[in-house]
Amino acid sequence: MSVLDTPVGAARGRDTTSGGEGLVPVFVRLKLTLLRNGLRQSAGRRAAYITSIVFALLIAAGQLIGLIALRGHAHIDTLGVLLTGVLAVGWAVMPLFFPSGDETLDPSRLVMLPLRPRPLVAALLAASLVGIGPLFTLCLTAGSVVAVAHGAAGAVFAVVAVPLTLLLCVALTRAVATANTRLLTSRKGRDLAVLSGLVIAVGFQFVNFGAQRLGRAGGLASLDPAADVVRWLPPASAIGAVDSASRGSYGQAAGQLLLAVAALFALLWLWQRSLVKLMTAPDGSTLAAAGPGREKSGGSASRLSALLPSGRTGPVMERSLRYIARDPKTKASWVTALAVGLIVPIVYALQGTGSMYFACFAAGMLGIQMYNQFGQDTSAFWMVALTISSTRDAYLELRARALALLLITLPFTILVTVVTAAVLGDWGALPGVMGLSLALLGAMLATGAVASANFPYSIPQDGAFKNVAPGQAGLAWISIFGGMVSAAVLCAPVIAVTIWLHVADLEQWLWLLLPGGAAYGALIAWAGLRLAAPRTAKRLPEILAAVSKG
Repeated sequence: MSVLDTPVGAARGRDTTSGGEGLVPVFVRLKLTLLRNGLRQSAGRRAAYITSIVFALLIAAGQLIGLIALRGHAHIDTLGVLLTGVLAVGWAVMPLFFPSGDETLDPSRLVMLPLRPRPLVAALLAASLVGIGPLFTLCLTAGSVVAVAHGAAGAVFAVVAVPLTLLLCVALTRAVATANTRLLTSRKGRDLAVLSGLVIAVGFQFVNFGAQRLGRAGGLASLDPAADVVRWLPPASAIGAVDSASRGSYGQAAGQLLLAVAALFALLWLWQRSLVKLMTAPDGSTLAAAGPGREKSGGSASRLSALLPSGRTGPVMERSLRYIARDPKTKASWVTALAVGLIVPIVYALQGTGSMYFACFAAGMLGIQMYNQFGQDTSAFWMVALTISSTRDAYLELRARALALLLITLPFTILVTVVTAAVLGDWGALPGVMGLSLALLGAMLATGAVASANFPYSIPQDGAFKNVAPGQAGLAWISIFGGMVSAAVLCAPVIAVTIWLHVADLEQWLWLLLPGGAAYGALIAWAGLRLAAPRTAKRLPEILAAVSKG
């Protein structure tokens, strides 16, 4: 008999798993206990939770009142259906980005307990209905059905649609979380959680862009074609059923409601199947850990080493590139810089309010990666410090780190500038903007090296959103913002020449900024590395103490 076939409650001499009635109150109390004990850990956590509840309730109440106030609007059905669809997408991706937000999302904690899958699914589903997210979903769904429901038939369908939509959203997030439990608890899963901030930031940019285009396209009427498709996709089909019943299309309403019911049962079946597999199958990551995978990794490492310069420069560059590829904090910082550096100029260009000089934003975002170079090493910096015994060693270390950064930043800066010119159709400004971007990149490398030597700080590894150790926030502000101001000052000559060429109507000579800016940027970067090297060699003990804190 397997663990999953063993009746729960055997220790008490009775079977409570036949229908799940005995497990449901146990798991609901467990969820409440987890919430209560979590709030007891610290006053800060209590304050954060209460604040989140207040904000969620305010937003939910505002949406509920707003949807009810729009009752009778010509396109309220479009808004209600699309809001439900977006809400379902949020429920689907939430466990991928915030796997540690709810301890009960990890069913692997229950592997050793004598629980059967079907009662366990019912109990976990009931426990999932306790929380801020379900309350927010309930308010939004209730507002949507009140806004679209008319007549007795609409009211009857609305009574069924609200709990059905809520159960569908919760079952969806549970099925996704269970199917990806082992991924979410692995290093790659933690990387995904760290990148959640990037997805949210990028998503807001596209939402902003979409809202502006929507306003110019004639309001909600332009979304009717999309809503006609979404209203047949669960759980939005439940809201569509209420609207169809209100319009007298009872057959269509029944079909849409049946789609939502079928989707709920399908999700519950997939959830149960994933649960059985998770609780009975061995973890593949523990099988054959060595062998072909390691040989492949070693082969790729040797090929990378062969492409890099010899001496100290090659290994240091390889180490920096491995930090970018493997360290979650470093990877998140780089991906954020790359995405934002590309999106900002392109979005402004697509909106018709952009300028070629917005392309310099990419060089600025990527140049920030040069700051606090030693902080990403954390306490392991002592091994690097052992190899630095002179100013020349420090210079070679900093130069190699800057070269590793240039391997990514230089082609990306060129790419963003060319793409921005293509979107705007302003090819004449391309050489000047490219030269200014390269000068800014060189200035950022210079000031980043100096700031790394004079204002190092530690990057905590225990939290996805903690980027500065307690007590070092002032160092971080001085390092980054002071360095950025210094970089702007260093770029002043190139900026002055650019302005003068425009004011003097000598735009045909802007192409000179390309070689001039590149040469100036290289010179400034070399000078910054030379200036930072003796400070690094002299302050090794202080740097080691600063980056090892926390």
